[in-house]
This record gives sequence, structure tokens and C-alpha cells, in this order.
Amino acid sequence: MEPAVIQLKEMVASSDNIVFFGGAGVSTESGIPDFRSVDGLYHQKFRYPPETILSHTFYERHKEEFFDFYRQKLIAPEARPNAAHVKLAQWERDGKLKAVITQNIDGLHQAAGSKTVYELHGSTLRNYCVKCGAFYDVDFIANSTGVPRCPKCGGIVKPDVVLYEEGLDEEVLSGAVSAIRKADTLIIGGTSLVVYPAAGLIRYFRGRHLVVINMQPTGADAQADLCIAKPIGQVLSEDVLLED
Repeated sequence: MEPAVIQLKEMVASSDNIVFFGGAGVSTESGIPDFRSVDGLYHQKFRYPPETILSHTFYERHKEEFFDFYRQKLIAPEARPNAAHVKLAQWERDGKLKAVITQNIDGLHQAAGSKTVYELHGSTLRNYCVKCGAFYDVDFIANSTGVPRCPKCGGIVKPDVVLYEEGLDEEVLSGAVSAIRKADTLIIGGTSLVVYPAAGLIRYFRGRHLVVINMQPTGADAQADLCIAKPIGQVLSEDVLLED
């Protein structure tokens, strides 16, 4: 067993208020591409850069192109939770983990069984008519063409995701900050910590153990008690982590 994994096991064993802060790297092992890796969305060729397409301005001005990209690249109906999602849900059931804070919009933490999940950037699983407020699931968007319209009133059905230039939900933000402040161990996983304001939340941590599990270096590495440069699903699939 690697020394870093042994150290992580000891930290988990000595903690009873773990909070997990995760990003796209958590879901790559479920087959969902991230944005910034070599084969991520930012390195693929599109008519416009992904960060432009996923902006509020682009959504307002080019809705049909926005939804074409959204359906192709952001909806992943075949994706299933991987070892990281499953382990985090298990820690929550065991009373070790108190919250998952995610920048992902795929709903895989909940699919794995996690109950307390703060989705900073929303979820593709929730979609609402901007006119009458009617709810529609992900299949409604996935099976639509052009700009999805509400069958009840004809309004546009917009995904409940936070686009660039849009603010985060205050209630979600408040819950995430509170969870981080109370944590005795904060595990950061699968995120490059470059998307703000989400990445700035870790500054509220005042606990004992700061752990970073990410393939690339992050801005939190210098403050971390433990850094593991491996895929997070691989690290958390180690059965020893919950063994006494």
C-alpha cells in the first residue's frame, strides 16, 4: 500500500466531519470529459470556444446553437457513478462525511446515494420553463430539437445550470460555506481550482486535514497536508480506506 494512501486512511479514520469538494475530474472515470485536460472540451474544435457557448450572453443571443452544444456535450445519459461517487456516499452513510460540494452538473453523487450535495453549478437533471416555471427532466431536453419549448405555455425550457456570467445560487453557496467551516477534514478532488467563485470557497476551511487528490497541481497544494496525483476513483476504490 502506498504511503500516501496509508496517510489518507489515517486521516479518514480520525475524522468525523469530512467535507468533499469536487470538480470535473470526479466524473471523468464515468466517461464524462472535463474541460481543461488534454482531451477535454477546451481542446476540442468548435465554432466558438466552450466557455463562450456556455455563457449567459451566448445563450441569450444564439439559443439554438447553445442547445445543440448542450445536448451534445453536457448531457450524459449513459454515465454511471464510479468508485469515487460510491465511496463518498458510503462515508456519508457511515457518518464520516457530512457534505459533498460539487462543481459538476451530472447528478452522479445523488445517483450513488449521497444525500447532502451542494451543486454549485446546478444540474442537467433539472430544467424549468422560464415563463410558467414547469419542471422538465433531462430526457425532455435530450429528446428535444432546436430550442426546447414548454408544451403547456410555449416558454423556453432552460436547464437549471449556472452559465458563465451568472451568479451562484445564494442558498447553495451559504450551505457549502457552512459545511466547509465546520469540517475537520476537507478533501479536494478532481478539480483544478481555477473556476471562481467556486474555487474560492476552500478559504473558509479551518479544520485539521486538507487533502488534495488531483492529477494536475492545484492552487491548494502548498497548504495541503496531503497531495495525491492520481485519478480520484482509483484512490478511493482502495478498500482499505474504510477498514479498521
